[in-house]
Amino acid sequence: MSKLVIEGKNTLSGEISISGNKNAVLPMIAASLLTDEEILLRNVPDIIDVKVMLNIAEALGVSVNRDGDTLRLKAEKISSCELPHELCSRIRTSILFTAPLLHRCGEALIWPPGGDVIGRRRLDGHFYGLKSLGTEINVDTIPYRFKAKKNISGKDLFLDEASVTATEHIMMFAALAKGQTIIRNAASEPHVHSLADLLIKMGAKISGLDSNTLVIDGVEKLHGTEHSVDGDHIEAGSFLAMAAATGGELTVKGTIPRHYWMTRRVFERIGVKMKLSPGKIYMQGGQELEIKPDIGNAIPVISDGPWPQFPSDMMSCMIVAATQAKGTVLFFEKMFESRIYFVDRLINMGANAIICDPHRAVICGPSTLRGIEMSSPDIRAGMALMIAALCAKGRSVIHNSDVIFRGYENIVEKIISLGGKISQE
Repeated sequence: MSKLVIEGKNTLSGEISISGNKNAVLPMIAASLLTDEEILLRNVPDIIDVKVMLNIAEALGVSVNRDGDTLRLKAEKISSCELPHELCSRIRTSILFTAPLLHRCGEALIWPPGGDVIGRRRLDGHFYGLKSLGTEINVDTIPYRFKAKKNISGKDLFLDEASVTATEHIMMFAALAKGQTIIRNAASEPHVHSLADLLIKMGAKISGLDSNTLVIDGVEKLHGTEHSVDGDHIEAGSFLAMAAATGGELTVKGTIPRHYWMTRRVFERIGVKMKLSPGKIYMQGGQELEIKPDIGNAIPVISDGPWPQFPSDMMSCMIVAATQAKGTVLFFEKMFESRIYFVDRLINMGANAIICDPHRAVICGPSTLRGIEMSSPDIRAGMALMIAALCAKGRSVIHNSDVIFRGYENIVEKIISLGGKISQE
């Protein structure tokens, strides 16, 4: 396990280009198995989670060729219908190989997926969709066993939660089902839209994008195509939080304005303004961070929610930015009951914070943080702790830093390019 050593109290300023969206490319790798023709993906980030998904694809018989940020996948023949146990345990999106295997092999054996430990992460939406469209499922034994019935037919579905991965999974399965599938209360995050764009280029018929009702008309066959992965809006938001917390000026390139409308509103609540332009975001340096109270001088609440609400993956970084703002704010993490616990590390660093319960924390700032030795519990908390260390006086050490590299490409190099003092050991 590697560790990061960070010297704090430097203003991070400059320009960065964000990498491809992690949460878009992972399901795209699984979707490549829906055809025996080549899928070419561009702007693919070089991160651990992508490598794990590619290792799974290769274990199933997919030809994988990578040249820089260009990835070629060809699932001409599927050699196995069972995912490797160890690889499944490392990543949550391993479950997304189920639908393609059902179409290609008629069955799938999937070990329980792993990923970040941020609370309970249900698979019920996946099983509901697959079973409704024509799959026999046995989850009483491990590995989970899935068998496609002879008639995989579209249905009118209503998800009990707007699950991103369940929406993506059902969309892939429905693309080759007979008839029409309607997914109501569907997730509509940018990466869901991006996967749908890929499937449409492959020949799928999908409408209702950017809404919570998707309509998929099944086709008989999908074909190869080329697709460029959008920039990662979570990575961009993380660097914006970093620049805001350290008082820096930042230009982020490779962005799509509509992906940041809610993010901009939340930054405004801590006194930070930014300019959204086609292809880039500009944040002026030296802004005075100050919490904007609600009408009546009430303490404001920053909460997450399904798109287009504030992304859960941005909550950790915004909490750190708020420690450097004057005033009081309540953070309400609605989606995962363990994500807020990383605030303990911030308190040890000197943050004036109270963890109210597994979902809520109150931040009163500004706080002078001090460097400490700590461990990263998950991808997003790890990035947040890096921001805190860059704000802090003195030296910080972050252990278990490999987890951060699961979701951020060249993170150390990018921070150094902005003037941060950081090294990997």
